[in-house]
Amino acid sequence: MAVLNHISIDEHEQVLTCHDEESGLRAIVAVHNTKLGPAVGGCRMWNYASEAEALDDVLRLSRGMTYKNALAGLKMGGGKSVIIADPKTKNREALFRAFGRFIHTLEGRYYSAEDVGTTTSDIMIAHQETPYMAGLEGKSGDPSPYTALGTYLGIKAAVKHQRNLDSLKGLTISVQGVGHVGYYLCRHLHEDGAKLIVTDIHQANIDRVVNEFGALAVKPDDIYHQNVDIYAPCALGATINDHTIPQLKATIVAGCANNQLSEPRHGEQLKSLGILYAPDYVINAGGIINVSFEKDYNADLATKKVKEIYHTLLSIFQQADAENKTTAEVADDMAQSIIAAANQDVV
Repeated sequence: MAVLNHISIDEHEQVLTCHDEESGLRAIVAVHNTKLGPAVGGCRMWNYASEAEALDDVLRLSRGMTYKNALAGLKMGGGKSVIIADPKTKNREALFRAFGRFIHTLEGRYYSAEDVGTTTSDIMIAHQETPYMAGLEGKSGDPSPYTALGTYLGIKAAVKHQRNLDSLKGLTISVQGVGHVGYYLCRHLHEDGAKLIVTDIHQANIDRVVNEFGALAVKPDDIYHQNVDIYAPCALGATINDHTIPQLKATIVAGCANNQLSEPRHGEQLKSLGILYAPDYVINAGGIINVSFEKDYNADLATKKVKEIYHTLLSIFQQADAENKTTAEVADDMAQSIIAAANQDVV
């Protein structure tokens, strides 16, 4: 892997690659920043088209985790790992044991957890080889419901700021990706009176939200041009791009996917169109907030902390208006200030 040639490599403290021949494990770990504490971020398993694509993903995701943890007020740095493999693979025991051994070599500099394509069961397998795993069964467990709760509250914050409404009743929301987190999000939205238009690459996921919440299902490529109030990207990243932005009829983009903007300039483009964007690493922080309570787990305290996302986003929206900046710029500035202050404390 041409790791050292990547344009973003200098932002990171450490990037490691692993190839375990016996298990077939091919993985990358990116430690972006540990000024606030050990790097923490999930392990994504995906059938990447190339190692270069996997590297690009892990570097962007780990940077997002640094900013996510900073703005959530957590004593954690940012990191991420990716496994290059089919997420439906059956060879999970050997693969995640090898992954656990690999993580153990970092000696606590990075803690991994579940993410897209992995489960708490996978993390428990890796945990047999290393203590440096988070989101464990019997402790904080599955972070998905908390990610969904934070995203739901973030959507409400966006609606409050833009329309001064306290309810989602009568609003139409398109949700792209209704798997684990997306399902819980749809439940919150449905209970708050929203109408749902959904899509997913797995028919079973679609059937569940259609049957339980009366959602309207559309083909994946049709989700962008729906006549909705809010577009909630909850699958993979970069769905806000040159191709999709002209199709959007929504006035709010707020979802739980990571790296929603394909490029920073797309935040400017949304702003110019009057579309309010909830920065992804702020709105989707509920899962990592829940994980942060792992040591002495308390669900009530975790939930209380997740609810702070609402007020954090309101603050970002208000500051963006006052300074005529994009919400993404304001969120980045706030996160960087928190990290800079931590650097001064160290000095």
